[in-house]
Amino acid sequence: MPAGRNRTQDTRPRTKDTGPPPAGADEKATLRGFLDYLRDSIADKVAGAPEPQVRTAGVDSGTNLLGLLKHLTYVERFYFLGEDAGDWRATMRPSARDTVDSVLAGYRDTVERANQVIDACPDLTLAAPRAPHRGPAPSMRWVLVHMIEETGRHAGHADILREQIDGSTGR
Repeated sequence: MPAGRNRTQDTRPRTKDTGPPPAGADEKATLRGFLDYLRDSIADKVAGAPEPQVRTAGVDSGTNLLGLLKHLTYVERFYFLGEDAGDWRATMRPSARDTVDSVLAGYRDTVERANQVIDACPDLTLAAPRAPHRGPAPSMRWVLVHMIEETGRHAGHADILREQIDGSTGR
């Protein structure tokens, strides 16, 4: 809390923090549970964020809230659907046509399709889908763990960016 602010005077919007998901029935269910938890966390940070702040850089690197979710959509498509992302830096930049609703819808659709791929995988040691000409595919286990790390990292960025925009905190 900034110096000089009294907790009783703090009127910033807050949401209740939610704890991590319970352990699943097996390894895949546990990994997917944590990934879905983080996916929901970052989607909730973008939902309702105002224009133009949602696309305005909050730090010198140019990182913005809408760009983070757009990037994660491409990462999900790359690792779970075998689609090539092209220019990774471009995935972080929302276009003028991108809106909160359109990027959220694209992310949620991609997550749903990715979960179908995860659910259909009978053994986490099997290779995940891979974009053409990208070399050998990592195992589904590696992809799930990597996506937990990737999504968690960007969800943390989103926490800070959203708080800078309108003061909202919590998951």
